Amino acid sequence: MKPLAFLVLLYLPICSTSPLNGSAKQEDPDMDLVQQYLENYYNLTKDMKPFERRKDSSLVVKKIQEMQKFLGLEVTGKLDSATLRVMRKPRCGVPDVGRFSTFPGTPKWKKTHLTYRIVSYTPDLPRHVVDSTIDKALKVWKDVTPLTFSRTYDREADIMISFVVKEHGDFFPFDGPGSSLAHAYPPGPGVEGDVHFDDDEKWTEDMSGTNLFLVAAHELGHSLGLFHSTNTEALMYPLYKSFTDLAQFRLAQDDVDGIQSLYGNKFWAIRGTEVQANYPKSIRTLGFPPTVRKIDAAVSDVEKKKTYFFVGDKYWRFNENSHSMEQGFPRLIAHDFPGIEQKVDAVVKEFGFFYFFSGPSRFAFDPNAKTVAHAMNSSTWLYC
Repeated sequence: MKPLAFLVLLYLPICSTSPLNGSAKQEDPDMDLVQQYLENYYNLTKDMKPFERRKDSSLVVKKIQEMQKFLGLEVTGKLDSATLRVMRKPRCGVPDVGRFSTFPGTPKWKKTHLTYRIVSYTPDLPRHVVDSTIDKALKVWKDVTPLTFSRTYDREADIMISFVVKEHGDFFPFDGPGSSLAHAYPPGPGVEGDVHFDDDEKWTEDMSGTNLFLVAAHELGHSLGLFHSTNTEALMYPLYKSFTDLAQFRLAQDDVDGIQSLYGNKFWAIRGTEVQANYPKSIRTLGFPPTVRKIDAAVSDVEKKKTYFFVGDKYWRFNENSHSMEQGFPRLIAHDFPGIEQKVDAVVKEFGFFYFFSGPSRFAFDPNAKTVAHAMNSSTWLYC
C-alpha cells in the first residue's frame, strides 16, 4: 500500500492555509492570491521566508512562468492583468501538469465495468437532474472507451460522488464560492476514484451558475486516470469555461487521446489463446478516420474474406485479402441490413445468418434475402 503522504502530494489538490506576513500584504495585496494559487496548483513551497514571498523573487517568478506557460498565457514571469485575471477564474482543485497526461505511476482501473454511487446531493438541483447529469457526464467517457458504468445505491462503489462544503474529511477543504469547484482522486481502492463537489457553488443545468455537467465530466476524467491538459480546448484543461451550446459539447481529440492511452480502442490479434507479436495496434492502421473513436461490434465472413465493423448507425467493410478498408464505406446499417435499426452491441455469423445483438434482443439476418428472419430474446442464445 502506498503511504498516505505520497498520495497526498502527488494525487490531490494541495490547499494552502499559509497567509502572507503583514509587511508583504501592505506591499501588494494581490500576493495573497498569487501565493495561494501557486502553492495549490504549482507546488510552490509553503515555508518560504518573508523576503522570498515578493513577486519579484526568483522562486515566485519561476512559478509564475510555469503557470503562464501551462495555461497558454504570454510567459513573462510578471503579474500582469491577464495573469491575475486567470488566477481569479474558477477551476478544478487538482494541481496542473502538462499536455494530456496521467497521474504519477499511470494508475487506471483494471476492469472495464465500474460502479458509481451518489452519496449526497446539492439542494441547488432536483435529485433526478443530478442523476441524469452524472449519467451524461459518464457517457462522455463511455462513448470513446470500452468502459461501462452502473449505479449502486447502498454499498461501496468504485466512484463515490458527494456534494460537500469546507472541511469534509479528506484534509483538502473547499474554499467557499468560486476558485476551487471540485476535486477527484485517481483510480484505486477506498477513497481513490471518488469525486467531491463544493456545495458552496451554485450548481445549475445551464450556464447561469456553475454548470454541473461540465465540472462532473472533467472530474470523472480524473477518476478514470487523466490529469490536466495544457490544451485550452480540452475538457481536461484546468480552468472552468462556459459553452454557448451544451448540446454541441464534444470531447477534444486531446481528451480522447488521453483516455484511450489508458483504456484502448486499439486491437489485438489472437490465435487460439495467444496474443500475436507486435500487438496491440491502433485501429487507425485498419483505415478508420480520426472521427471513429470506438467500435461497437465486429464480425468476419470467413468464406468471403470480409470483416465488418459497426460504429453507431454505420458500418465499414475490411478486405482480408488486400488488408485494406474497402472503398465506398462507411454505409448506413439500416440501408444494407434492413430491420437492424437499433444500436449494435455484438454480431456473430453462424449457419448462414448474421446474428445482431442489441440490448436484450437478438435478430437473425438473412444476407441472401436481405431481411430479418426472426427476432428473439438474447438469452435464448445461451439456452436460458
